[in-house]
Amino acid sequence: MQLLWLCLFGLICGTDTVFSSPRSDIFTSSFLVRFRRNVDNDEAHQLATRNGFENLGPLPGSSGKEFHFKHRSLPHARSRRSIAHTRVLKREPLIHTAIQQPGFVRVKRGLRPAIPPVNVLPNTKKDEELLAMNNEPTDPYFPLQWYLRNTGQNGGKIRLDLNVQAAWDQGITGKNVTTAIMDDGVDYMHPDLKYNYNAEASYDFSSNDPYPYPRYTDDWFNSHGTRCAGEVAAARDNGICGVGVAYDSKIAGIRMLDQPYMTDLIEANSMGHEPNKIHIYSASWGPTDDGKTVDGPRNATMRAIVQGVNEGRNGLGNIYVWASGDGGEEDDCNCDGYAASMWTISINSAINDGQNAHYDESCSSTLASTFSNGAKDPNTGVATTDLYGKCTTTHSGTSAAAPEAAGVFALALEANPMLTWRDIQHLTVLTSKRNSLFDAKNRFHWTMNGVGLEFNHLFGFGVLDAGAMVTLAKQWRTVPPRYHCEAGAVLQEQQIPTSNSLLLQIDTNACKGTDTEVNYLEHVQAVISANSTRRGDLELFLTSPMGTRSMILSRRANDDDHRDGFTKWPFMATHTWGEYPQGTWTLEVKFNSQQPRSGWLKEWSLVLHGTKEPPYRSLSPASPHSKLAIVKKAHEDRKMM
Repeated sequence: MQLLWLCLFGLICGTDTVFSSPRSDIFTSSFLVRFRRNVDNDEAHQLATRNGFENLGPLPGSSGKEFHFKHRSLPHARSRRSIAHTRVLKREPLIHTAIQQPGFVRVKRGLRPAIPPVNVLPNTKKDEELLAMNNEPTDPYFPLQWYLRNTGQNGGKIRLDLNVQAAWDQGITGKNVTTAIMDDGVDYMHPDLKYNYNAEASYDFSSNDPYPYPRYTDDWFNSHGTRCAGEVAAARDNGICGVGVAYDSKIAGIRMLDQPYMTDLIEANSMGHEPNKIHIYSASWGPTDDGKTVDGPRNATMRAIVQGVNEGRNGLGNIYVWASGDGGEEDDCNCDGYAASMWTISINSAINDGQNAHYDESCSSTLASTFSNGAKDPNTGVATTDLYGKCTTTHSGTSAAAPEAAGVFALALEANPMLTWRDIQHLTVLTSKRNSLFDAKNRFHWTMNGVGLEFNHLFGFGVLDAGAMVTLAKQWRTVPPRYHCEAGAVLQEQQIPTSNSLLLQIDTNACKGTDTEVNYLEHVQAVISANSTRRGDLELFLTSPMGTRSMILSRRANDDDHRDGFTKWPFMATHTWGEYPQGTWTLEVKFNSQQPRSGWLKEWSLVLHGTKEPPYRSLSPASPHSKLAIVKKAHEDRKMM
């Protein structure tokens, strides 16, 4: 089963690596210890203590064979491996291997220079009475929360918002749903958060204790997680700050970012923490958004995520929400293995007049969008909770977008607690709206795929609509089982022309007649190995049999790599959602450069993920013009052919 999960994650069975990452010269005080047989935590603890180590517990999905050990006498970061400490562990007959963990960098997204909190006076009693009559929150910052209700404030576009009032009016406010904020800590004593804080589901993996409170700094550097938490679950009508998207839901704090270097084990433990108490994990961080990094989750983290979607929530699957990235047009979020994973929901942002923000990355793996900051006043960001009981109006970036999405998904899970992780993705595709979203530089236009779904390379399938998602969630029927089909491969190394495109094709029947037949697409992966004299000048396009063309890699101006290239990197696209995969798929490889470049495409494998049966046949569209009705008709017409 574990091998199957890893294959589904993107590893093509029998290959060596998926993720290429920067070389690291940093080694931490953490060790991955693999035992020769399953051991319980007490036995592992005794062995660790006997050798001067601390046992931090088993890894998610390891079945009691892999544990996280830490040695306190070692510095958190050093330039060489400690052979002596590794040998001490390997002398134990029960231990099969002991691997000192390399350290790598993970950055918070949307982190701006600290701006003092804005003091906003509470509404007058007359204003509170008026808001109460309109069934709107009376919280003092609610009028500034344009992404919840956009009335045109600060130059915004009227009704360009998350349409949360339509969900609230149905009595859906996030009850009995917990969202974990994986970040630099959460100020769980904040008066707008403390009654919605789930202590049982919280943990500090930076300090290894149950209290994920942010570490104090003069510049409020560790305010990030608290701000994200308020977007999800700030309380309503209490006279403090604003209101959360799912204001009756719970938030858990998972502190894991506040340390010099990240490790695979800390990430894995964070993403596998209390998977039956946590419904949604929200991550507003990732590899460095510098336009030249190609990086993603390591083995233990991949296994934790895969276990989460397969076993979390008592088998329904945890929902992992990811900020798509703040690298702007010089980066591509398909080079971020977290945001581009089919197990996560990658969320981009828009500003209050419908434009993309200048820091937004584009890529074919983005599923949908929410909101970040205002257009006319960049300091008019997301109004939310801040450290030490304060409030802020300057939270922004895709960091602000991801927790908004987590809040919308919490509403959907209250409306229908039986939704699986895949149901949430299908609901996102079917209910997100184009609304007024547009590319400020006119590079990416709205396009219709082969079954009538509109998508945009920046915004995915549009902005989340909480009211529409909750309404559809109430009548939702779980989608059919998901299969993955290894549709074909081009294994012959081919040179990329200097001035023209290299076109490669794979003809597939999408595993027809086998146990993994796919007739209705969800995610598509092009697993590619390639190198060139300048990696940043490579562009890749994938065209489906129904004619949908997706840019799966855009030019990255800052990427000067000429050595590593891409090694079995799974470029992912959501644009062909609902399409029929049988036929010819075309990969186009070319250079976008004024200078002559050379390179080689070493191999290309096509992996199709989706269902054998029509996914929406048991649903009744509310409107003949809805996305659901359009896709259902396309599927019915196809079956009649």
